[in-house]
Amino acid sequence: MKKVILRAVLGLPVGIAIGHVITVLISLMNGEGSYLACAPQFVELIGDEAIAVAVQTLLCGIMGMAFAGASLVWESEKLSIVAQTGICFGIYAAVLLPIAYFANWMEHSVVGVLSYIAIFVGVFVITWITQYFAWRVRIKEINASLNK
Repeated sequence: MKKVILRAVLGLPVGIAIGHVITVLISLMNGEGSYLACAPQFVELIGDEAIAVAVQTLLCGIMGMAFAGASLVWESEKLSIVAQTGICFGIYAAVLLPIAYFANWMEHSVVGVLSYIAIFVGVFVITWITQYFAWRVRIKEINASLNK
């Protein structure tokens, strides 16, 4: 439990930093010269831009904590890769999707929600495949060094 808490605490500033970088990238692509700290619908929902930014920052920190804490699942030697994948996917989705909906990072329609979920699944799959092949290469290197 101590390891989960430590990892989660370390994930807090990482989540906040990633959230900030995303707002900068979105502003560069869609801001037409303005900085878009939050979705306009989220600012309208909250009623105050500064509070909306603070809430979004907190939500990004919570996501960072959850994702970092959940990353320990990948280190469990008791779980199969299928179990690790399912558990992490479930935790990531359970944290990200409600936050994304609340913060208006996705359109509030069936198409908007399904599109966001499709993007999430796509990013998860690409990340998983990349990590899988990176670990395969690393394991081959370790085995080669053991056989010398």
